[in-house]
Amino acid sequence: MRKRNYCCFIAVAMAIIIFILFVCGSISSHTSTAAARTHFKVSGKTLYKLDISWPKQPEVFTGQVFGVAVNHLAGVVYVAQRGENVPKVLVLSTDGDFIQAWNTSTLEMPHGIFLANPSTEPSVWITDVGTGPYGHTVKQYSPAGKLLQVLGSPGKAGSSLGPIQFDQPAEIFVHGSGEIYIVDGDGGINNRLMKLSEDLQVLWMHGERGQGLAQFYIPHSVAVDTCQRVWVADRGNKRIQVFNSVTGDWLGSWGSCFKDDAPYSVRLTPDQKYLVVTQLNVNQITLLDAPPVGIIGQCQVVSTIQLADDVKPHLVDLDQGNGDLYVAEIGASQAQKFIAVNTGSV
Repeated sequence: MRKRNYCCFIAVAMAIIIFILFVCGSISSHTSTAAARTHFKVSGKTLYKLDISWPKQPEVFTGQVFGVAVNHLAGVVYVAQRGENVPKVLVLSTDGDFIQAWNTSTLEMPHGIFLANPSTEPSVWITDVGTGPYGHTVKQYSPAGKLLQVLGSPGKAGSSLGPIQFDQPAEIFVHGSGEIYIVDGDGGINNRLMKLSEDLQVLWMHGERGQGLAQFYIPHSVAVDTCQRVWVADRGNKRIQVFNSVTGDWLGSWGSCFKDDAPYSVRLTPDQKYLVVTQLNVNQITLLDAPPVGIIGQCQVVSTIQLADDVKPHLVDLDQGNGDLYVAEIGASQAQKFIAVNTGSV
C-alpha cells in the first residue's frame, strides 16, 4: 500500500514538472518571437521609431502579409494577406484595434493594395496575381469589401499585346486626378508600366523586357510624386526608374543604392522629402533623398532601418497626415507600424 502511494506521488510530481517545463517553454518561445518581431537598428538619420503596441492583437495576422494601405482621414489600415482559409484583407485602425476581416471569395493571391480618393469616395484597389479563376486582375473594392469593378480578364494571363490584359500585376497607384498607374509583371510575361485615364483609356505605356532605358524586368512597385514624376521599383534589374507622369518620357534611373538587393517597394513621405524603399532579401528599409525638380542624379541614402533576419519587408504605405510608415512583412507574417519622429511629417 505504501509502495503504491509512493508511486502515485512520483507520477503526480513528474506531471507537475512536465507542466511547468511546458509553460516555461511556451513563455520563452513567445518572448523570443516578440523580441524578434520588435528588433530593428537604425543607421544614419533617425526618422522613424517602431510602435511596439501596434497592432494591439498581433494574432489577427493569420497568413503571409504582402501589402498595406492607409486611409489617414478615416484612421484605417488595410492589410492584404495570403494563405489557405484566411481572410485576404484585414481592417485595423491606426491605433491598432482590429475592425473587421473582409468576407470575400473574389481574391486569390493579393499582391499590391492602394487606398484611393480618401477625401471623396474612398476605395481600395488590389492586384491579384493568382492563377485561378479570379487571378491576373486588378480589382476595386468599397471600404467594406464590396467588389466594384475588375480590370483584366479573370483567370486568363494576358500578353503585352492587350493593354488591359494582365499577367501577375504587381501594384497600382491611383493619382488624385483619377489617373491610374499600374506595374504589370510580378514574374509573368508582361514587364510594363502603364498609365490609364480615369475612364480606363491607355495614355502611355512602356512594355518591354530588358535592361535598357524604359525597359523592365519584374516592375514591382510604382509611386507618383507632386513634381509629375513616376517612380518604379524595377526589381529584376536592381534599380529605380523615373518617368515624366504627363508624357511618359524616361527621366533617369538609380542603381548604385541597390548593389546588395533589389528595391521591392517605393513610396514618398507626405512632405515629398524622402523615398521609402524596401529590400526584402536583406531585411532592410531605406530612405532616400528625393531630388529637386529637374534633377534625378544618383540616389542618396539618408537612413536605413535594419530589421531582424527573415522578416522580409515587401510593400509599404505611409499615413499622408502624420507620415507614419506601415510595412508588410512576408517572412514575419505581420504588418508593423513605424512612427515618424517629427509630428506631422518626417
